[in-house]
Amino acid sequence: MTDFPAWLAPHVPASARHPGLAIARIGSAQAMARGGFALTSPAFGNGEELDASFTAAEEDAVAPPLEWSAPPPGSAELVLVVEDATNPGADPACHWLVWGLAGQRGKLLEGETPPRTGKNAVGNSEWLLPSPPEGETRHYLFQLFATDLPLVLMPGAGRAELLASLHGTITACAVLHATVTGGGEDEDAGWEDDDF
Repeated sequence: MTDFPAWLAPHVPASARHPGLAIARIGSAQAMARGGFALTSPAFGNGEELDASFTAAEEDAVAPPLEWSAPPPGSAELVLVVEDATNPGADPACHWLVWGLAGQRGKLLEGETPPRTGKNAVGNSEWLLPSPPEGETRHYLFQLFATDLPLVLMPGAGRAELLASLHGTITACAVLHATVTGGGEDEDAGWEDDDF
């Protein structure tokens, strides 16, 4: 297995440095956070735990909200890849493939259906709810790519097809890291203040 790229290491914690990550394969030092390109979420900070409402811990869970700054001029489209960097093996488990996002500053609302999605690790086109074994902490990397050409992929394409079509088109990339610990005691503790 290849080593994790040195240019990416400062942006990804040691526990999430899977050499098979999309950004490790198709990103570059020149594209990383180019022009201030950044991915954030109003629901969690970089490195923080995902709320149970975005994981398999809750029945009606949905994808978390995401926001991004403007990519460099000339970016035609934005592509989002979310992967479980803790997954053993050559490739991290793919939780979400999204493309067709306009090449400009924007956001995806909580639970919003994106324009185009591809197949995740279990073969469907939805947000694959994180579900780590009890007591195990997994690391999820949200990776956003700006491309200089619009993608011509059919909806439902897989990760390998997506990465192949992105090769050599990346104008900028950004990452956001989140964790999920399986079976915690406080799964029902939301953001409500009513209990205090």
